[in-house]
Amino acid sequence: MDAFGGQGPRYHDRQHAGRVLADLVTEHPLLAGDRASIVLGLPRGGVVVAAPVAEALHCPLDAVVVRKLGVPGRPELAMGAVAAVAGRLEVVWNPVVLAGTRVPDAELDAVLRREVAELRRRDEAYRGGRPPPVLEGAVAVLVDDGLATGATMRAALAAVRRQRPADIVIAVPVGAPETCRALAREVDALVCPSTPRTFHAVGQAYADFTPTSDAEVRDALRTR
Repeated sequence: MDAFGGQGPRYHDRQHAGRVLADLVTEHPLLAGDRASIVLGLPRGGVVVAAPVAEALHCPLDAVVVRKLGVPGRPELAMGAVAAVAGRLEVVWNPVVLAGTRVPDAELDAVLRREVAELRRRDEAYRGGRPPPVLEGAVAVLVDDGLATGATMRAALAAVRRQRPADIVIAVPVGAPETCRALAREVDALVCPSTPRTFHAVGQAYADFTPTSDAEVRDALRTR
């Protein structure tokens, strides 16, 4: 049942969600056989979910660092997002939010500069000098702990697409139905076991949605 209401959260924690997702992803036709695949988690929480998926697929795990561009004074509201793969930045703006908030250009630039600086810091911290993954010709599997507006996933998708993978699969444990439908049209496959009709936030799917630390991200990446 996808409505969490009286049934409680669907997942114990992100590790449990990753194991559930791994069972579904390994059965997908795009990932069958000996096709070269790379699993890319969106830090922080998405990397923890992605680790069991990479293990099940017997493929490398890496990270696509993405930063939400929050509206000044309302940081939870995404006016866009920025992502980096192989040193290239991709910025995706949300025109609906921009039109509704009318953030001045100077403030847009300030938010972007701040988030790009944090993105670069995290990318270095997580990768620790390792070269970025080679995505050309591979199946890229993008994993996050859930999809709400899809802003960060769209930025990650834009960055990954520039690296010319053979196919792109999005895999998430839970997502807003409209967001999943929209993103499914932009990729080769989207795997999401739960799209509750009453969707409020990604955290509603989890009994334990404790924020993931940088150390947990580094540990997950080292295991693969």
